[in-house]
Amino acid sequence: MTLGVVFPGQGSQRVGMLEEAAGAFSVVRETFSEASDALGYDMWALVSQDPDARLSLTEFTQPAILTASVALFRAFESCHSIAPVAAAGHSLGEYSALVSARALSLYDGVRLVRERGAAMQKAVPVGEGAMAVILGLADDVVSTVCDALCDATHYVGGVNFNAPGQVVIAGQTKAVENAMLALKEAGARRAMPLPVSAPFHTPLMQPAADIMTLAFDEVVWSEPDFPVVSNVDGSLQRDPTVIKQSLVKQISSPVMWTECVATLGRVGCEMFIESGPGNVLSGLSKRIDKSVPIKSIESVTSIEAGLSDL
Repeated sequence: MTLGVVFPGQGSQRVGMLEEAAGAFSVVRETFSEASDALGYDMWALVSQDPDARLSLTEFTQPAILTASVALFRAFESCHSIAPVAAAGHSLGEYSALVSARALSLYDGVRLVRERGAAMQKAVPVGEGAMAVILGLADDVVSTVCDALCDATHYVGGVNFNAPGQVVIAGQTKAVENAMLALKEAGARRAMPLPVSAPFHTPLMQPAADIMTLAFDEVVWSEPDFPVVSNVDGSLQRDPTVIKQSLVKQISSPVMWTECVATLGRVGCEMFIESGPGNVLSGLSKRIDKSVPIKSIESVTSIEAGLSDL
């Protein structure tokens, strides 16, 4: 059976994540120590205790999730010899996929996402941007309604096309509020604001993209051990130059997650594992294609079982 790996994005973090796995697999704590050395603070203390309440801050959240996701994948690798055919990650998770595929070192990866998180937060002042999840409408309906509300000073658009009937929108706060009302009128089952302080994956993030263009040129990139799917267009990528270009676009472009999962299916992935805290992507995958089994590998039992229970 051929394997695909998916890596979650921001929002899957929680205090105490990976405590069980860290007690069973030395590579988990070693991975956190590696990230701590790169960032200059105790990453394990952050995720296990969060003494300064920083885990919810984007520039700390993103390195924490990347580290946790890579640590679980390394634990899985230490137990099983099967190699993935390909991988994909949701937003931030694309970096976790690239580090796990050894296109990028963990040292450089956590430093890049720390800078990415800070740059994205600074691109739009707190309170001026918003995001919301829309349930029960087709992608094209959401896009059409949002397009009709945009003008020279107000932007709102679909930014996470997560699964059939689930789209996240983002933009200036007032534009998002107007879109939520219009989308409910268009037949949305629910329209709920998300607890975030910036309109990620919109053109409003272009200042962050400019910063990261320079940052990407300062680290070493390699051809990945297995290809990674681009969030921007669902293409399968191995060329480091193309990967960097896509990551720049990703900051200000929608995450085409439904297409990413479809690409994994097209290249022959017959089962998926979700490597990271939580199981959000497992739920989305089942909505996209129920025929492909998927499981989270956050627990010791699930890591040790490997693919035997899929």
